[in-house]
Amino acid sequence: MRFTKLISNAACSPNRRTKLLSSFSHLHSLSQPELPCFGIAFDIDGVILRGHSPIGGSPQALSQLYHHSGSLKVPYVFLTNGGGVPESKRASELSKQLGISVRPQQVIHGHSPFKQLVKRYEKELVVAVGKGEPADVMTEYGFKNVVSMDDYASSFDSIDPLAQYKNWRVDGQTSSSKTSISSQRVKAAFIVSDPIDWGRDIQVLCDILRTGGLPGTEIAHQPPLYFANDDIDYQAVFPSERLGMAAFRIALESIYNRIHPKPLEYTSFGKPKPFVFQNAQIVLKDLLPLLVHNLKDAKPGKYDHHSFKTLYMIGDNPAIDINGARQAGKPWFSILTRTGVFKGKENHAEHPADLVVDTVEEAVDFILKKERIL
Repeated sequence: MRFTKLISNAACSPNRRTKLLSSFSHLHSLSQPELPCFGIAFDIDGVILRGHSPIGGSPQALSQLYHHSGSLKVPYVFLTNGGGVPESKRASELSKQLGISVRPQQVIHGHSPFKQLVKRYEKELVVAVGKGEPADVMTEYGFKNVVSMDDYASSFDSIDPLAQYKNWRVDGQTSSSKTSISSQRVKAAFIVSDPIDWGRDIQVLCDILRTGGLPGTEIAHQPPLYFANDDIDYQAVFPSERLGMAAFRIALESIYNRIHPKPLEYTSFGKPKPFVFQNAQIVLKDLLPLLVHNLKDAKPGKYDHHSFKTLYMIGDNPAIDINGARQAGKPWFSILTRTGVFKGKENHAEHPADLVVDTVEEAVDFILKKERIL
């Protein structure tokens, strides 16, 4: 009754009606919280997980970035040099491991920038190297004629002279597919994830790269070679760091340069390249519509002018995570955890972070208090 009378009186008085509608508009705006002016990028290995197990209170930390309804409260991404599987599959795995809902667009792998090369190599024969499902990754990106190193090597009889001594076997190609693959020139080689059989992969890559993409033929111009990252080491389950993709690259480069007159040419992606952090900023902005409760308000282009005052990079590797954030500059703020590659008591001397904490949970608590979200 009182509310009806208020409206009735407002209808009789234009001035009161204007003030009342203004008040209602103000109340409505208060019910629609402003979008956060910050975002977070998490490294995975050594920060969120060790192997397949959560560490550092990561499930509790990440749960704070969601509303009780399960909708996203803070824009965040997983920014990792790892990979080997499609982002959609990694998002599903992370969701199960951490007990949250991770969307594929929140996962940025070291090989994610390979998507930008689809137009160049869409229908060309390319070889995908590494653990996991490298060919599936490239196919999902849009490459139409991609073959894994396992399938490629099995298309050539005796290309791996040590194959007979290996106690594992790779499913071979049919005779028709072997002929088709072995007769085509490889236009590019992509190291999608850490290679498993270094000996075979270095041998076959040298064959591909020295002959212009057609092993067993004359020396020719080297086709392009792309690495998803250039990590020398990373934190896995074993207590000390394990050799990463850069170690494989160094081995390949050293051998290639000894047997070929011209030095190896290659392109590396992944952290700490500044463009990786610039791309992460774009992805974080693209996540903003997910924070809007009323989907009608999530109109295309609405958030183009939204700016982040601070972007937090939480990582365990000073040379990769912290160095990358520092090179990217503002608005990046680097946080170094002690759960992975870095285990020091003080800040890292060569690549000091803006903040050093013990765990990712401590890092997220700091961010939310600083941003007055808690």
